[in-house]
Amino acid sequence: MSPTSEDNPSREPPVVRVIDLVKRFSGRAVLDGVNLEVLPGETMVVMGPSGCGKSTLLRHMIGSMWPDAGRVDLFGRDLGEMSEAELDQARKRFGILFQSGALFNSMTVGENVALPLREHTNLDSDTIDIIVRIKLELVGLREALDRMPAEISGGMKKRAGLARAIALDPEILFYDEPSAGLDPVTSAEIDHLIMDLSHKLGVTSVVVTHEMDSAFRIADRMAMLDCGRMLKVASRQEFEDIRDGQVGKSPASDLIRQFLRGESEGPITARRLSSGYAEDILSVGGGEPTRSESNDA
Repeated sequence: MSPTSEDNPSREPPVVRVIDLVKRFSGRAVLDGVNLEVLPGETMVVMGPSGCGKSTLLRHMIGSMWPDAGRVDLFGRDLGEMSEAELDQARKRFGILFQSGALFNSMTVGENVALPLREHTNLDSDTIDIIVRIKLELVGLREALDRMPAEISGGMKKRAGLARAIALDPEILFYDEPSAGLDPVTSAEIDHLIMDLSHKLGVTSVVVTHEMDSAFRIADRMAMLDCGRMLKVASRQEFEDIRDGQVGKSPASDLIRQFLRGESEGPITARRLSSGYAEDILSVGGGEPTRSESNDA
């Protein structure tokens, strides 16, 4: 199993370190003082309700978005202090699997996987072709080398996207909702592929998801965001204990438990109901209720 904070007494430096991260949109804090460390070789699952800031956090980790306060360190360097050339070099050290696979529809599967190698290396075509076949074999997709993205299934697109993500032998793999839109069997196959690649390649993985079956299959440690704040970072076992009721009641554990169990009643839904949602909906187009509406009430 990959190392966790408990299995890492020497405390190797984290490969990703998020420090007091704040990001605002239109004055609203989407991330509000978030802290997180990702250790070498582990699979860190980042989860939380829709709109809690998961994808925004991921974008900061890969340097496609910049914080209003705080910072993100990647490989021991503050991304915000890197030059464009240094950022380009840092980005070659990680791969990203996007939700849809993000394949170029005008290219074959093999050409999609070859693209990073053609853009960022001086390898000859024969060597690139060999590497492409190796990467596709790692994800069980070598037979689709010459097929177009339109000719393969959603799960195959995810695997092709993963083959492209590992083309440059990255040290970190970032996954954005890898199981989204997949049937349960295909989702489980992607999860096993993530674990297999982590074992074979020794890469660090950061997985953003709200699919709980997937999260508990692949995680070494888990981090839960809520309303832009980091609610808890702990081992998978600690989150399992909360889910299974082995941890006493508290506002934080009750909220986490509802999310992990997917229950329709609890602090998350109570918060939504108390937010003025009903009043907001009823007021659309109507303003104040009419006299007859008031009498009917």
